[in-house]
Amino acid sequence: MVTRRTRESGLANNAAKKRDLGQNLPDTSERGLPFETQELRDQLEKFLRHRWMDPYLGQERVIGSYQWGVYAFYDYDREPIYVGQTNEQLSTRIRRHLTNQRTDAVAMSVLDPYEVCYIEVWPLTDLDGAALSRENVKAAKSRLNAMEHAAYIQLIQRSRFRAILNEKPPSTPDGEVTLPPSYFAKVVSDEVSRLRDHPDLRIARRAATIARLAKVIAERKVQAGLRQTLLTQARRLADLAERRVGGAPVNPDAPTSEDDEE
Repeated sequence: MVTRRTRESGLANNAAKKRDLGQNLPDTSERGLPFETQELRDQLEKFLRHRWMDPYLGQERVIGSYQWGVYAFYDYDREPIYVGQTNEQLSTRIRRHLTNQRTDAVAMSVLDPYEVCYIEVWPLTDLDGAALSRENVKAAKSRLNAMEHAAYIQLIQRSRFRAILNEKPPSTPDGEVTLPPSYFAKVVSDEVSRLRDHPDLRIARRAATIARLAKVIAERKVQAGLRQTLLTQARRLADLAERRVGGAPVNPDAPTSEDDEE
């Protein structure tokens, strides 16, 4: 009899505990962004608000405030992955890529903002704030195109794959230009790096990006450049996976697929 009552009492207590679980749920009233997301935004703002010595004006300027310029993204290995240009403002264009994610490159899975660890910018400092006539605007755009092409060639030469992820190269300019001074910095904090830069996580993320890009290609009529981007991403994935095979610690106790067949 005692045993039965004890068992019934235990069941009743368990039921009561289950009913009380709802009272111990985590607080969901937090309106802020998750730590990782907020940290990335903070680091990007720190980069864009960095004050440097303008080589043309000879005075300090905020790096993201320039209207005209070229920018490049690098991954956690400092491997160049993308180059672009803007005449609307460096900060606006870079934010659109990395926070709003409202660009064709991001939408079509050409560029994964998760992979961006470093940014380099080449501001066209002498044009900033200048009142340009229609002809001068045309000349400035031609110069900007030439700068983007020069940066693209430079990044291709730096790349271990002799390729970056741009769907198509910038148009070849009529004349060559010398790139102006640039600003290069890391835009990922040490805390976020610890969450993101593990090679196994990067392999998984890169494979997912390739799958999304391949799906885009399969569902649309695309140019050959997008297929070249897919190939470049596949090469980058294979390289990282190969390096991981050589560098990963050996764990003889880890299960294998053969274990499931026994």
